[in-house]
Formats: sequence, structure tokens, C-alpha cells
Amino acid sequence: MNTPTLASLGAGFSNEAFGSQAVFRAVLQALSHPGRPVAVAHDAQTPTAGHAASAVALLALLDSDCTLWLSPRLAASGAAAWLRFHTGCTLVSNPGDARFVWVGEGDALPPLSSLAQGTDIYPDQSATCVVDVARMDDAADHAEAWRLTGPGIQHHATLNVAGLPDDFEHQWAVNHGVFPCGVDVLLGTPTHIVGLPRTTCISTHTAALHGAEV
Repeated sequence: MNTPTLASLGAGFSNEAFGSQAVFRAVLQALSHPGRPVAVAHDAQTPTAGHAASAVALLALLDSDCTLWLSPRLAASGAAAWLRFHTGCTLVSNPGDARFVWVGEGDALPPLSSLAQGTDIYPDQSATCVVDVARMDDAADHAEAWRLTGPGIQHHATLNVAGLPDDFEHQWAVNHGVFPCGVDVLLGTPTHIVGLPRTTCISTHTAALHGAEV
């Protein structure tokens, strides 16, 4: 792989302060309202690999004190140099050593339990995992829709996601169960993000309906 030159790297936000603040607010909105797709407006020249909404979320979140792990497809692309140049972050080879993890669509998601979990005293030292997915929406009529409950959700929310491993719901139940430790997840498409903080409980919509009928 050729090392990217400065001229070949895409630009970050045209106004770093305003652009970063706008995207950071979108991330906060997504994490404050789990399951709600949030549009991410930006003017950055994002890498061709990886979804743009995920890329700019990391562009706003990372700084020189942050460690980042990229899944193989992203690590082999210009995304690594783009984020390192614009944020000063440090790339690490072990996902368990990273405060931020970005998984490209089609790459394997490291087990959530293998990522930094934080501690009861310092739960904020856990990892944030950004995962590119093929599709997501909040329509409630899909048979396998998730039913989300927890802080930030009035009653419940629904979410359909395509592109996560088959055992993600089980992994999430374990992650939710170790609160206040555990990781937070951002799901990304080219235009939107969805927040899944560790406080959110996930069940399938059909299972919740059957439980209500008993």
C-alpha cells in the first residue's frame, strides 16, 4: 500500500471549531436518544473507505490523547492517515488497547467484552465502538426489529439494523449487564448515526409483543 501524501488526504471541516461542534452535538443527540437515527451534516472530505457519518463522528471525538483501532479494511485504507493527520490520534494494533474502535462494513466486530470496559470507579475509561452498518431505520413493522428501553427513551423505541453479527444481541445483553462498566456503540451509515449507550436494553420487538400477550 502506498503511503498517502499530504496532498492526497481529504480536508477536514472547513471551519474546525464550528464543524466539530456541530457533529459533536449530533453525537450527543444520538447517545441521549438511543435508537433514533440522527442526520450528520458536515463539509469534510471523508475517506472513500468507511461510512462518512462514522468518519466525521470520529473526526469530532478524537484528539491527540486518544487511541484508535481500525478494522482491517479501514486500517489498509486512507482512513487511517486521514484521522491521524486531522486529529493527532494514536493508532493501536490491539482493539482492547483503544479508547475508540471503528469497524468498517463487512469487517468482523471484535467481541464487545474484549474492548476496554472501564471500572466501577472510572467507567468513562471504557471504549466507544463505531460500527458501519448496511442499513438502519426506526420502523416498527419489521419482524426482527429491536425494542429499546432505558434512559433517554420514553416508553420504548424500535430499530432495524442490517450488518451486525448474529450474536450481537447476546453480546449487548452481557455489555448492558456490567453497567456502569461496558462500552458505548455508535452505528453509522453514510448519512446518519444511531447511539447505543451501555444503559440501553435491547430485545426483539416480536419477543416483547409475545411477552405482553402472556
